[in-house]
Amino acid sequence: MNTLYRYKLILRMIVGIAAIMLLSSCANKEYVEACLEGYRYGFWGGLWHGIIAPIDLVISLFRDDVTVYAQNNNGAWYAFGFILGSGGWGILGSKGASGKRRRSKKYD
Repeated sequence: MNTLYRYKLILRMIVGIAAIMLLSSCANKEYVEACLEGYRYGFWGGLWHGIIAPIDLVISLFRDDVTVYAQNNNGAWYAFGFILGSGGWGILGSKGASGKRRRSKKYD
């Protein structure tokens, strides 16, 4: 690779990273204290939110009032339920859930 090309690439990367840092420093700070009042979600709420997380993700791209993860949760139990719920999508999509079994090859 040409040395001059390498320096130009590094300079572009530095300028790009600096631009991203500069523009991200202008982002608004969101206050979530209002969201933390009222009902606090526990394990079952986390499980349900984990199950519907892919749907929430798509909807949250178009609406600002929908989030994937509830801010007003009770901590570890909500997170555990969310992980179990969102992990269920991987299990349901695997080959094992389709009901098909592998044929074992018998070697005589």
